[in-house]
Amino acid sequence: MTEVRLPRMMEIEQRLYSRRVSDLEEAIRHGWDASRIARSISSGDRVAITVGSRGIDNIASITASVVRLVKERRGSPFVLPAMGSHGGATAAGQTALLRALGVTPESVGAPIRAAMAAVQVGTTRSGTAVYASREALGADGLIVMNRIKQHTDFTGVCESGLAKMLAIGVGKRKGAIAMHSRRCASLREDIPEAAQILLERLRVLGGLAILENGYHQTADIVGVPAGVVLAREKALLRRARRNAARIPFRDLDLLIVDRIGKDISGAGFDTHVIGRRMIWGEPEFEETNIGVIAVLDLTPESRGNALGTGLADLVTERLLRKIDWAAVRTNVLHTGFLNRAKLPVVLRNDQELMEVAMTALGTPDPKRVRAVRLADTLTLGRMWMSEGLLGEARRHPRVTVLGNPLELRFDRAGNFSMRSAPR
Repeated sequence: MTEVRLPRMMEIEQRLYSRRVSDLEEAIRHGWDASRIARSISSGDRVAITVGSRGIDNIASITASVVRLVKERRGSPFVLPAMGSHGGATAAGQTALLRALGVTPESVGAPIRAAMAAVQVGTTRSGTAVYASREALGADGLIVMNRIKQHTDFTGVCESGLAKMLAIGVGKRKGAIAMHSRRCASLREDIPEAAQILLERLRVLGGLAILENGYHQTADIVGVPAGVVLAREKALLRRARRNAARIPFRDLDLLIVDRIGKDISGAGFDTHVIGRRMIWGEPEFEETNIGVIAVLDLTPESRGNALGTGLADLVTERLLRKIDWAAVRTNVLHTGFLNRAKLPVVLRNDQELMEVAMTALGTPDPKRVRAVRLADTLTLGRMWMSEGLLGEARRHPRVTVLGNPLELRFDRAGNFSMRSAPR
């Protein structure tokens, strides 16, 4: 390949929404009291607590605290893995995912009941079946717990939160398939209706909604009484949208992402950060425009599930070697968003990837190219940017430039020797 000149880059810091709970136990207790869950628990009641597969901050500690609170009422709590088809849609796989998040019987003080059996308990107006786990149906009470955030695939009144935890998580594999049966139309329209059916069919005691700040730290824990789950989630989603972290520059020529993964987002990336959905029939984002997206690696926590590669243009061979195509197929066939699993152009190493990216952009002047490098789409407080963005960065009210432009450095294997943003 003809020698390609690469841009110089420098580190920057972006100030993000930073509210953080100062006392986690106190915040959990406050949310518990507001949820009115305790008054519905009687001695000996078997109480299911939903825990999903995403990397929620403090999830093991939060779960352990809720377990203790149930025990204070002399209830018998257990963890219900509520993650649809994740973990290969098997009990062992879902238990392993929880273990990777630090949620084990020993760490939280309660057993994990991961059986995948689910039965139909209703039908939405569109004709979509609504399923519930047999474990949830057999429980004397259910506590719905999840983080509230924007969904990667659609925009609606309820996206990723308590309603989704009920409709897809508690519905297990059958629920996941049903709620994706009409693609985004199911997610947007059927999830709230399915959640309402489950709120009526199951003995839901209440919910605990977790909100995070721009640094992926616990910002708030909101208790939600059972009778107002959907209404409260709509308001909390609006709050989450306002506080979500973004790249501080609207338009980029090149975005380099060190790692994608299922622990980062269901789509591997946060699609709101990269400005791409790539779902047929769904509108693309207008706020962000990125010419070329390159990905370097896959997180170990993804266990080979590289869903999201199809949102990129370039990837490395080391990412390719880590893909478990069976896991990818299981996931993508349940969602139906086949574009997400496509394979981009594969390059030997980071240096070749950068050279190909610059060639694809038409070999622009490296001093003018607009490029950003992220650790991942959750880590937006620190990043690298090219000197072509320097003027804009200096004018940005939330951005601080931390150093001078540096030549890109690679090790003997051709991979970046310059560390990425802190993880």
